[in-house]
Amino acid sequence: MTTYGTKLGSGNKVAVGRKRRHVRVRKKVSGTADRPRLVVTRSARHMVAQVVDDTVGRTLASASTMEVDLRGATTDKTAKARKVGQLVAERAKTAGVQAVVFDRGGNRYHGRVAALAEGAREGGLDF
Repeated sequence: MTTYGTKLGSGNKVAVGRKRRHVRVRKKVSGTADRPRLVVTRSARHMVAQVVDDTVGRTLASASTMEVDLRGATTDKTAKARKVGQLVAERAKTAGVQAVVFDRGGNRYHGRVAALAEGAREGGLDF
């Protein structure tokens, strides 16, 4: 089984496990026009959140810690993740999105991923 051009059985065990979980979750989670998918991508330094309508393959809203206003805000990555959640919720609401399906991207619902989700809920997204 391959995903993203790599074999799922080779490489870093943590990365392979995350990819396996993500593939397994993506079989079940899909975004529609009524309820798009809130995708969370986590790296060692940054967090990216996108609201995606999978029926047409279009990104409706996005936010990231790489944006200018969040780069120097604080050194606390969890606080930045919460701010990204609030930003993506605000942008999704301006795009007309009220409810989403949460796609944690194979990551555990803990720490920065949970903080982003809480920030999105605080911003008014329903999931």
